[in-house]
Amino acid sequence: MTCAKAAFQVTPEEFISKMDFMMNTTMRIPFKLAVSLLFIACSATAQADLQEGITAYRKGNYQAALKEIRPLAENGDAKAQALLGEIYDSGKGVPLSHTEAASWYRKAAEQGDATAQTALGVMYENGVGVPQDNKEAVSWYQKAAEQGSPEAQYILGGLYKRGQGLLPADLVQAHKWFNLAAATGFEIANEDREEVEALMNKEQIEKAKLMAKEWLEKHK
Repeated sequence: MTCAKAAFQVTPEEFISKMDFMMNTTMRIPFKLAVSLLFIACSATAQADLQEGITAYRKGNYQAALKEIRPLAENGDAKAQALLGEIYDSGKGVPLSHTEAASWYRKAAEQGDATAQTALGVMYENGVGVPQDNKEAVSWYQKAAEQGSPEAQYILGGLYKRGQGLLPADLVQAHKWFNLAAATGFEIANEDREEVEALMNKEQIEKAKLMAKEWLEKHK
């Protein structure tokens, strides 16, 4: 059973509450998926099974969650694969295994799941469950950001802001990605955008805004 279409939604506050891995001393990076706010548009049977698994996971009934989620994941359901990655990542109901988590995140990420792509990028950036590889990290962040993931857009903005992860310091790019993340309602990006904007001249700000506008037009 596979999903034809699916999406994650999470508020900035809930995203922040799930940040538990440090990229550096000033920025916390999301390492856990926003499991409690999965909204899925799949085939009726797959949706019901996955929703049952999510409900069981919320209640702490991890074995029941695994019973529903694992078969879906093994049959190629990207959302179930991403959730199974989270389960191994947290060690809830299974032995903690970042390697196994990365494996399931990758399966989902390769199917285009933006949340799994972001999680896999975090693992590569920090060398958790996979060898540390900034090139891979940025690649997965970019894939997720291009799909409109505000988490990935926010992370990319931070990398450009600091000139980190093989990306050059670029305030225009940083502003663009923070602006795009903020446009989705990801409010924490507003503060970072304001910080970089204070360091930019008028031409740079106008260029960044134009780039964000063009991105939105392209991705309608």
